[in-house]
Amino acid sequence: MTTLLRIDASLRLDGSVSRALADSAEAAWKSEHPNGVVVRRDLGLHPIPAGVWPALITAKFGAEAPAGADFADPAEAKALATDVIAEFKAADAVLIAVPLYNYGIAQNVKAYIDLLLTDQDLLAGTAVAGRPVIFTLARGGGYAPGTPKEGWDHATPYLNRIFGEVFGMNVRTAAAELTLAPVTPGMEELIDLSKVSEQDAHTTAGEHASEVARTLSSTAA
Repeated sequence: MTTLLRIDASLRLDGSVSRALADSAEAAWKSEHPNGVVVRRDLGLHPIPAGVWPALITAKFGAEAPAGADFADPAEAKALATDVIAEFKAADAVLIAVPLYNYGIAQNVKAYIDLLLTDQDLLAGTAVAGRPVIFTLARGGGYAPGTPKEGWDHATPYLNRIFGEVFGMNVRTAAAELTLAPVTPGMEELIDLSKVSEQDAHTTAGEHASEVARTLSSTAA
């Protein structure tokens, strides 16, 4: 049975564009692959504690946490990392919904990725090479070539570098821009463009997920 791992990172439930795009992708995936299983990890509601990664790295090099350090318990940190990594490796496809916060990825996403990067097989690019990963991204402003903020999106290149180049996965992206236009003074003239961008992103997310589901189904047949 095929497994889709869905990871949400938005701090919001209501009104989250990245979650809504992931909903479209998940619905399309289920439509094509109704017998598949969806495993969920919500980093927005249940983030990885900040002290986990320092505890893992300190223990890895045989050192003890410095006096007064707010590190996690090493055994608990290792158990959590083991679960996170095993879950990721077991998935046939991964769907990651990420909002652009402060021009990059938020701490909850970085903490998750840092745990994955403690695994040698993932670092070597052998554990999940060739597997599909779909990013549903929400950007409050505009970052396309020629815009004033071109190059300010530091999240997408990082995600592509880690999941595409380090892990060797097959990356697909559906991104909505100008998502803050409807609620931000001074962006009123961009509201129509934001609606078009969001609708296009929903369409793209569904197309990516359908393609992934069909590919997995044909491979399993």
